[in-house]
Amino acid sequence: MHTDDPGGAVRAEPALQVLDEAQTRAALADTAALTDAIARALVSVARGEASAPPRIAARAAGGLLGAMPGYVPGLGLAAKLISVFTDPAHPGRSTHRGVVVAFDETDGRALAVLDAEPLTAIRTAAISILALRTLARPEARRVTVVGTGTLAAAHLAQLSGDPVLELTVAGRDPERVRVLAERFGVAAGGSIEEAVRSAEVVACCTGALEPVVRRAWLAPGTHVSSVGGSAGPELDADTIRDAALFTEWDGAASAAPPAGAHELQGLAPERITLLGNVLDGTHPGRGATGADGLTVFKSTGHAALDVAAARVAVAAAAAAASQ
Repeated sequence: MHTDDPGGAVRAEPALQVLDEAQTRAALADTAALTDAIARALVSVARGEASAPPRIAARAAGGLLGAMPGYVPGLGLAAKLISVFTDPAHPGRSTHRGVVVAFDETDGRALAVLDAEPLTAIRTAAISILALRTLARPEARRVTVVGTGTLAAAHLAQLSGDPVLELTVAGRDPERVRVLAERFGVAAGGSIEEAVRSAEVVACCTGALEPVVRRAWLAPGTHVSSVGGSAGPELDADTIRDAALFTEWDGAASAAPPAGAHELQGLAPERITLLGNVLDGTHPGRGATGADGLTVFKSTGHAALDVAAARVAVAAAAAAASQ
């Protein structure tokens, strides 16, 4: 691409980076850098500094195509196009395919095209884990991951390196549970209920159409991070009633799905706390609930998180290319 400057000269612009699935995944391998960027984005959202309109979607017979543009000062400008379609080969599951395009925030140049599938999975797991480390009791060790798909694997990939945690994976398909447990060297839960009842932290990441976690299964003081449930609620109404609720943005409750969360529809605004307000110290988080309180982080995804992940991936890919 070339751009004319005011003097009439033609200057060459840097080539557009295109990162495939493996390259995008490799560019997001630095979990610490990704978590730091995500925390900055969440604080920016909470302070009203980020610009990100509610997600829109065009619906087709088998799914939808969503568009999520966003700008975070200091992190950049990006837009995601992602399709979410039912998977006929796996009833109850869905595919997430698309691209994220990163732009220069100062002059609008397109910088890179990234594979949205690994980017979404990795950043979603990163924010879920950031929430559980922020909101769970400090002494919590027993973590149950509910789900056996891409998001569950992304959670286990990031959590399994922590030698302090006792990890269990649970799901509806015992064989998929076994395979995932062996892949990451974690315990296989006998059932979702059994695994949740014994947990201090639950990471729920399924394609559920109806609740897969019940309030009666949750011990006092449990933290739940729920990042799935695009097509329906993962958590039952009693869990939502009893928990202190945290999200990325206000629209998780005020916007209709797919932008908002199924579980949070119709709730009073004062029930919702932004995770960014906990991260910047303006809200005490678990400190407001006590040791036995139930906390829930309900994630819907947000364009600011894609901006953060794209920033990290583009920088990492550029650094690798220069070596």
